[in-house]
Amino acid sequence: MTREISLGGRMVGDGYPTYIIAEIGINHNGSVAIAKDLIKAAVEAGVDAVKFQKRKPEICVPDHQKKQMRDTPWGYITYLDYRYKVEFELPEYQEIDAYCRQLGIDWLASSWDIPSLEFIDKFNPPAHKVPSALLTDHKLLRAIKATGRPVILSTGMSTMDEIREAVAILGTDSLLVCHTTSSYPCPPEELNLHMIQTLRQNFDIPIGYSGHEVGLVPSAIAVALGACLVERHVTLDRAMWGSDQAASVEPHGMRTLVKYIRVTEKSLGDGEKKVYESEQSSLKKLRRYSI
Repeated sequence: MTREISLGGRMVGDGYPTYIIAEIGINHNGSVAIAKDLIKAAVEAGVDAVKFQKRKPEICVPDHQKKQMRDTPWGYITYLDYRYKVEFELPEYQEIDAYCRQLGIDWLASSWDIPSLEFIDKFNPPAHKVPSALLTDHKLLRAIKATGRPVILSTGMSTMDEIREAVAILGTDSLLVCHTTSSYPCPPEELNLHMIQTLRQNFDIPIGYSGHEVGLVPSAIAVALGACLVERHVTLDRAMWGSDQAASVEPHGMRTLVKYIRVTEKSLGDGEKKVYESEQSSLKKLRRYSI
């Protein structure tokens, strides 16, 4: 079985350029203007797609959290009211869709409930993303599979048995599984990048990496270890208000990350030892033979 899937007309998998997603998530803080600035920054960095999150707060916020009070840019409001503040609805997503088309970049979203999935699916995304928190929501997984679109599955907070169950439901025809650790930001000792190889050994499908670390190096290492897709959160400023900002990459950092990944791809080679033409002058000057 070939480790590859098609995302937005691009083949993703072994032997293809790494597919890079800039996760905007809710770092727009409810502002379409900020969302557009982040999309533009992602395009300028050279990523392949941007990603958002879509949820119905009345469904997704647990009852015991709905009335909890929270300090926000909109004042001291309930957690439920805050979740509504950072949700985009049809007019906003129509504007985002048009802007992405204008700039020539794909966009997709993590859908946190079935109504949100149905909403996002109408925009014809290149794939649906399953966030780590919902890997065990089998009803949602079955609904995602029923769309017939490729699926990207994140695996934070999950055991191997839970991952296997999710893969069994989603099927392997158009599935890409991402290693990730769901802490924001994630300390280096918990990144466990060798899990990329473990997932490759357990599943004959494309494996990616969704990173929440501070810095860029681990994401490039993930590519060296076999990740064919890399997702990182993007922000205009890591000091902005919001739970994901500190684990995000600013525009300059995103440009640098794309360069790191592309250099990593070139550096891996094919594993076959050879003497390069560029070595010939050194060989002639420095090579010594003895018997």
